[in-house]
Amino acid sequence: MKATLVFFLALFAGTALATLHLQRLQPFGEKAAVIDKVEKVGLDLCPSCVSLMGQGINILLNYILNVGVVGSCEKLCSQLPTQLEQVVCNLLCDYVGLEEFVKVIEKADLDPIYFCELIDVCPIKDDGDAKITSLKVEPLVIRQGREGTIELLFQTMNGIGTGEVSFLILTQDGFPVGENELIVFLAPGNYNVTLEFKTRSCDPSQEPCEMWLPGNYTVRTAVCNGECGSKHPHSQVYDTASATFNVTEKMP
Repeated sequence: MKATLVFFLALFAGTALATLHLQRLQPFGEKAAVIDKVEKVGLDLCPSCVSLMGQGINILLNYILNVGVVGSCEKLCSQLPTQLEQVVCNLLCDYVGLEEFVKVIEKADLDPIYFCELIDVCPIKDDGDAKITSLKVEPLVIRQGREGTIELLFQTMNGIGTGEVSFLILTQDGFPVGENELIVFLAPGNYNVTLEFKTRSCDPSQEPCEMWLPGNYTVRTAVCNGECGSKHPHSQVYDTASATFNVTEKMP
């Protein structure tokens, strides 16, 4: 995706904005030792798991289906393309054991958040909630080549376990522009999510890209428990909202 989307997620603490802290689960025994290894390489277990599985679960599943019997965590994780992915994969596989790791990959059906919940590295909270209180785009009229900002405000009374804030911009040329931002263990409160985007034109003859043609655009957003749109347990769309803006031709 050539459109540039940048997220900022913050918590309202009185009138000032404080950086959002994502709380880490703290299991006991052998699992705690694996968490210690993750901390030493500068990773957060739940986000690292979701990121890894978002990129690699299809590779791992295909390998399992083709091979049948997987010999070891190391052999399975070596199928991933980068060293960092292999390290995280090995940590997670050691965390639950090879047999359980393979079973959960097959059960998760390409849903990374559900996978990470099943192996107990992402918190589950099925009594969570969220209500969108505001969604706006500034400026409402954006000249081609300029930047725009989408600001979402939402409130949760009970808190959220593991979920997503999803943004989708419906464009003039039909090229998909969107982003999903993982949220982990939000306490009750009011939250602000800011998404910056640039309306820079491109050459679609070189590669698929968003051209930001002049016209009206619609932003759709959702706050979800689990992966937005998932049919698995611990998944629910809490609330949705939409807003519009207009792109005009750039100055000659």
